[in-house]
Amino acid sequence: MTVPLPPALNARRALGAPWAAWLDGLPRLVDDLLLRWHLTPDGPPLAGHTALVVPVLDADGVRRALKVGFREEDNASEIPALQLWAGRHAVRLLRADPRRGALLLEWLGDRLALHPDADVSTRIVAELYGPLHRPAAPQLPELHPLVNRWLDTLEALGRTLPAPPRLVDQALTAGRRLAAAPGTHVLHGDLHDLNVMGRADSWVAIDPKGYNGDPCFEPAPLLWNRWATLEASGNIGQAIRERFYAIVDTAGLDERRARDWVVVRTMVNVAWQVIDGDAGGGPAGTPHAWITRNITIAKAMQAVAAP
Repeated sequence: MTVPLPPALNARRALGAPWAAWLDGLPRLVDDLLLRWHLTPDGPPLAGHTALVVPVLDADGVRRALKVGFREEDNASEIPALQLWAGRHAVRLLRADPRRGALLLEWLGDRLALHPDADVSTRIVAELYGPLHRPAAPQLPELHPLVNRWLDTLEALGRTLPAPPRLVDQALTAGRRLAAAPGTHVLHGDLHDLNVMGRADSWVAIDPKGYNGDPCFEPAPLLWNRWATLEASGNIGQAIRERFYAIVDTAGLDERRARDWVVVRTMVNVAWQVIDGDAGGGPAGTPHAWITRNITIAKAMQAVAAP
């Protein structure tokens, strides 16, 4: 039985030959996993940003999620991170084939993104930081050398970057300082309400990147998602800061370090968008809107815990 590829995932062929080759082989790979793991498709497949998720029934008739992902440097540690958490505050990993990027996961309920109150959902995500941030684990890669490579890219673009030079300089200075220290804790790396789902009466994280790093690295995705709520506030800079304060207060993070990481991550996002050209626009939908969103967040951070 060949599982059809969702159009949104198939469209990623435009990203180049590695994607096209992976997509060409994906139906055959899924068929093989279904056979080997005694699974039966139980609904239409879903497209993640870099993965196919197939609802399945296992040999006992229990609904599961078969996930097969395109392996990149920043998501190669999803499996060891989930193994470390062992279902505590994160989706339960039941079986894995790391070489082929395949995971069999428990089936969860709705995404937290459907929660009508953005302030409540922000705090729910921030409450997950503590239990997920266990001490650094040797089976996970260090985030900070990767950050230094991101900063090299940012620096190489120089004044061609469509962002205020002072924000770029701030990101480079703060980023080099923050990345000089070893990672102290296990990080999710991309935790926001689209990556939190319901399990009975609790919320759990999905789709971790999986690094050893600084816990203050985490908040930025919570600022660039749920953007419509911030825009509707009438004062977007203040709304961004209020959300930021809610995150750091709930999670007990160092305000200045978290602020600096937000500036670093937003300016790196702008650099990546320049390099990708028109290939995508992140959560904003268009490249221009995504660049504007990240600059707006970095500007809002200038009023946070000013030295």
